[in-house]
Amino acid sequence: MYVQELEPVAGSLGLSALVAALPLVIVLVLLGGVRMKAHLAGLVGLLAAVLVAWLAYGMPLDQTASSAVQGAVFGLFPILWIVVNALWVYRMTVRTRHFDILRRSFGRLSDDPRIQALVVAFCFGALLEALAGFGAPVAICSVMLVALGFDPVRAAVVSLVANTAPVAFGAMGTPVVTLAQVTGLPLDDVASVVGRQTPLLALVVPLLLVALVDGRRGLRETWIPALACGVAFAVAQFAASNHVSAQLADIAAALLGAGALVAVPHSRRPAAEPVRASVLTGVRSEELDGADSAREVVRAYAPYALIVAVFSVAQIPAVKDWLAKATQTYDWPFLDVLDPEGKPVGGNVFSWPIVSTGGTLVLFAGLATAVVLGVHARVAVTEWLATVRELRFAILTVTSVLALAHVMNLSGQAATIGHFVAAAGAGLAFLSPVLGWFGVAVSGSDTSANALFGALQVTAARESGLSPELLAAANSSGGVLGKMISPQNLTIACAAVGLAGREGDLLRKVLPWSLGLLLIMCLIVVGQSTAVLGWMLP
Repeated sequence: MYVQELEPVAGSLGLSALVAALPLVIVLVLLGGVRMKAHLAGLVGLLAAVLVAWLAYGMPLDQTASSAVQGAVFGLFPILWIVVNALWVYRMTVRTRHFDILRRSFGRLSDDPRIQALVVAFCFGALLEALAGFGAPVAICSVMLVALGFDPVRAAVVSLVANTAPVAFGAMGTPVVTLAQVTGLPLDDVASVVGRQTPLLALVVPLLLVALVDGRRGLRETWIPALACGVAFAVAQFAASNHVSAQLADIAAALLGAGALVAVPHSRRPAAEPVRASVLTGVRSEELDGADSAREVVRAYAPYALIVAVFSVAQIPAVKDWLAKATQTYDWPFLDVLDPEGKPVGGNVFSWPIVSTGGTLVLFAGLATAVVLGVHARVAVTEWLATVRELRFAILTVTSVLALAHVMNLSGQAATIGHFVAAAGAGLAFLSPVLGWFGVAVSGSDTSANALFGALQVTAARESGLSPELLAAANSSGGVLGKMISPQNLTIACAAVGLAGREGDLLRKVLPWSLGLLLIMCLIVVGQSTAVLGWMLP
């Protein structure tokens, strides 16, 4: 049996917090300063966390190792299980060239580049974030915008800024699922509060995108469709995250946002030639002029419709209860941890939702996609294995970061830091989104930032008298704004549009927007922690 201590180093909370923070500091320095590969930095940080837990906190080595293994297993299932299967579906659409048909379909919706930016970068990017995340939306949307005639730099900047509002519910809700797991808070409670923060960003981002594409003229001439798209997206994301399912939040938001955009008459008006000439400074791909049959267009949209259908059926109460029966619960081996009050911690037990988890549902939709697109079973298996290979470094990064997070949480390191940080008092509400933003800026992942700082936020909230759900959600909501400046995403964007080596140029263009939107999120969280906006919380 291991009992967590808050002040194991010389009986001092300050010194203990300093030692407990070493694994996080090491990871952040290696990533941001030394520019070490993320998977290597994660492994070094994990080693540091194990040493601190064993030597400073006195956690038995077998329990320390067991907690690390539990974190790695959680990283593989359900986290990476979702990502692999979602990217597998996308790879099959590329293999069968139905993704090209989808791209041409988007190009025909409107010839106005400002509307195209909203359709591709904001709406379709949100759908890609919902299904895959981990850089896929930025890479794919940047390429599509360049094909539509956008200048490569503008295409990359628009895609990076657009990849904000959907991130917290990306990859079938992976960030909030992880947040609920590491904090011990109910998923529905966490998702509900996040769903009352990030939709406010969705109201602003479409307006920002048309301004980035065409300056004040773009804002003046296309604010109506941009606002309609943002409002529809925000309403759908709020409704789904609070009343349906966190996994469906971004899918519903992306589809409703796109529907609202297409329904607004302004969206279908031809763009004035001076507008097109000044905005589309790149070369439009000739592939967009090809004709596609209605049958092939329907098949191109089918994979996304199938995913929505599978997840919708899974939310029917009777089906949901039936799927939940397959969940297995285990007493995790070699783990017997008590908190400082002597109560067993939740990590002693491990739940394995075999069928009801998002990754398995995406797998079902992927099998149906293979049938609809006519993908041979051998080819489908080959593409799945190729997806795993493509993600091999991401798999190592996620498993090592989650192993690190579990060691810190179960040994008591996160609790020590949380008690120390709680000294910020009322200022904690303002700083909470900043911590998430910093974590994502360095790691490139809202999931990783939630794993690293989620438990810390909850501990600090409880010590300072603030809502644990609010600060946990603020970590994720603030984190989405660090995505556009993370080295990982900047590199992906540059590689996608042929700007290798110009990450610094992109960073200078998106950093002001990242900081500006972060300030707005900080003020929202501060307001929600007081009577000013407290009425927004459930």
